[in-house]
Amino acid sequence: MKEKKTEISTAKLLGQLFLSFAKIGVMTFGGGLAMLPMLERELVEDRGWVTHDEILDYYAVGQCTPGIIAVNTATFVGYKKAKVPGAVIATLGMAFPSVVIITVIAAVLSNFADIPAVQHAFAGIRIAVCALIASAVIKLAKSNVKSVAQIIIAVAAFIIIAVFGASPVVVVVGAAVAGLLLGRFSKKNREGEQK
Repeated sequence: MKEKKTEISTAKLLGQLFLSFAKIGVMTFGGGLAMLPMLERELVEDRGWVTHDEILDYYAVGQCTPGIIAVNTATFVGYKKAKVPGAVIATLGMAFPSVVIITVIAAVLSNFADIPAVQHAFAGIRIAVCALIASAVIKLAKSNVKSVAQIIIAVAAFIIIAVFGASPVVVVVGAAVAGLLLGRFSKKNREGEQK
């Protein structure tokens, strides 16, 4: 009896994972960064599956790994909730709406991008995507950039990417090294103060 109940609850969780990520996938335009506010609302605030810090960690790792950030994040969250089956189901849930929508558009409209109404709609969507990304950046900055050293790392990372066009992977790895050095330096300072 207990085994059957566990199977049902696992199946229910897998269904919830698929539907939650499918909802995010179908409702979000603009790629990974634009999805962050919706991922936070669904996974942190509504479902409580992960913490705010965990979703940011998944995002950072997802940025450094091959593939789409939001899909990678879905894989991490799915794995946390239900191991390999959860990772597979969450990933499929995130990708499913896009695959269906793109397949339908490709099948029905050969010159989809040339239709004036579609061009105008995408112009409006691009503006909304900019707002979503700006919102995500502001939220991330408020919750993570709290010290002078962190502000310096954030500004340096922005300049290295925006001005010099460096790879985000290089910047994330560099920021990780800077964080390690900062942690070691502050630990030595605390130990020095205690003596």
